[in-house]
Amino acid sequence: MTTEAITAMVSDDEIVVRASSLPELDGYPTVDELLERVEALREEFPDLVTKRRVGTSRLGEPIMQYIVDGGSDADDRRTRCLVVGGIHPNEPIGSHTVIRLLDDLLYDASLRQRLRAVWHVIPCIDPDGMRLNEGWFDEPFDGETYFRHFYRPPGHEQVEWTFPIDYKQKYFDATLPETRALQRAIDEIRPDLYIPLHNSETGGAYYYLSPDARDLAPLLHRLPAELGIPLHLGEPEASHFTELAPAVFAAGTSEDVYEWRVQNDLDPAPPGGAGQSSTSYASRYGTLSLIAELPIWRTFGADDTRPSGENYAALLRSAGEALIETGTRLTALLEQVRPSLTLDSPFLRSATAFVPGMTRAGQHMVDRASDPANDRIAAVAERPMSVVWMYRLRFGGALLRALRAEVAAGFAPVAVRRAADELARSWNGWLARRDADERPEGIPVSDVVGVQYGAVLGLVALQSRRIRTRLEEGS
Repeated sequence: MTTEAITAMVSDDEIVVRASSLPELDGYPTVDELLERVEALREEFPDLVTKRRVGTSRLGEPIMQYIVDGGSDADDRRTRCLVVGGIHPNEPIGSHTVIRLLDDLLYDASLRQRLRAVWHVIPCIDPDGMRLNEGWFDEPFDGETYFRHFYRPPGHEQVEWTFPIDYKQKYFDATLPETRALQRAIDEIRPDLYIPLHNSETGGAYYYLSPDARDLAPLLHRLPAELGIPLHLGEPEASHFTELAPAVFAAGTSEDVYEWRVQNDLDPAPPGGAGQSSTSYASRYGTLSLIAELPIWRTFGADDTRPSGENYAALLRSAGEALIETGTRLTALLEQVRPSLTLDSPFLRSATAFVPGMTRAGQHMVDRASDPANDRIAAVAERPMSVVWMYRLRFGGALLRALRAEVAAGFAPVAVRRAADELARSWNGWLARRDADERPEGIPVSDVVGVQYGAVLGLVALQSRRIRTRLEEGS
């Protein structure tokens, strides 16, 4: 490779500097603020940005795609990159990432040209769902504000998990309007790179990455280290994930998960499941994917692999039993008040889907506690109770939000009012104990956005270097 070509590349050092240079950010933009900022950039740079409507949300909002072409007619090959925000409506870190990415691409011609990409950006694929989380965007580090205004749709109402699939016993075709919009964009673009913008809640940073892009792992480790964010070195979100590097997991397909479940004597298509993920769907085009999961809060010991002195099987059993108890109690409460509920609210649908799942998740923990491999000393980072607090506060909170909506509407009989008061007392206790147990500390918004933004640049820069190498070797 020529010296001129090397100089023209976007280096890891440059990416780290860019990721570390974001201005201080205060909270997260609302959907309207995000879309207004992106539209203002399009109006400021009409020769560089075009837009097209790719779909309509369930509540009638247009879903727009913005295109920035960073190459020239002389380019032999430009990377087709699709970046999507709001893929889960409770994950707004990507809103700032979208704004920063477009700002830098449009104001910095050198960066735009050196990355040699055609950028397709959908700022928010689920605006209806994200609006239901906006109550905590101004105060993301206040646990009570966050969980009282938190909304996570059930699986069959999530854009991320409602892509069609027809594989052996697993079949799903109940796609959402928003999913069809994203599916259409993927089918038309056939992206080389697909980057849905997610974030997690507590702990440390971790990633899902196509194995063919594993060379990105050193940068994915360096970015959070530079910005003072720990890596998540506890268990992955699910047992089937393959580790490519510490805190970096392979972004597999839904078919891979199906076969893993078969091999482990699990139902490959359990009831209540939805479709396949967006990254799984995009893989049909040879697309490389990256998901950078950055937490709202850091928690103590997220990256501490030293022995904790506690037996891991005992921790699993204790957490599982706590989750079973909570799931059983909340399921009973939900069934008790259901005949009196009049509003088919998104919060009720969320609680109806996730509350029974607490019992199943708890039983899975208890079953794992019987595995001889887990009869060992746990690392400090392995803390199963984190899952319990998440379920209790998120989905106990969803049920509480549904009951309070009934009360506020004036339709609630006394049984519903009393159930809401009872649940509120339990929920307040869970919040206090979670704070004591997890010791959460809000991570500056600019830091988590910086890591995610740097990861996006890193994947595109890696692809650009590979293309340049192939072109030079072929010349």
